[in-house]
Amino acid sequence: MKLLYTLFGIAFGIILTKSEVISWFRVHDMFLFEEAHLYLIIGSAIITGVISIIILKKLCAASLINDLNLKGKDEHKGTIIGGILFGIGWAITGACPAPIFAQIGAGEYAAFVTLFGAIAGTAIYYSIKSKLPH
Repeated sequence: MKLLYTLFGIAFGIILTKSEVISWFRVHDMFLFEEAHLYLIIGSAIITGVISIIILKKLCAASLINDLNLKGKDEHKGTIIGGILFGIGWAITGACPAPIFAQIGAGEYAAFVTLFGAIAGTAIYYSIKSKLPH
């Protein structure tokens, strides 16, 4: 099973690289509204995700590993703040979580700084999560 996950990860990394999702310049141009390249990729991912969820719900599909929870998350102030922080980090570094690994794999070793920041941010959130309002 790990081999299958590894192959899917490699294929996903190749797709991210070939579609130029890992390009800081593409991300920069997206946030400046100068080109639609990434908006079209994100839009196609949303459409694919919506269609996939509809199919999974109609089939009452189950995961091989655990139960599928297809319920939405509650929206609150923390969701907005977290989304803004995520967007700022994405704009500064040119990467959201998956492209970090593709950037490293493509030899963009400055992405290790981004990876460290993502891990540190996750650790900080985990350490203060219980103190945050729900």
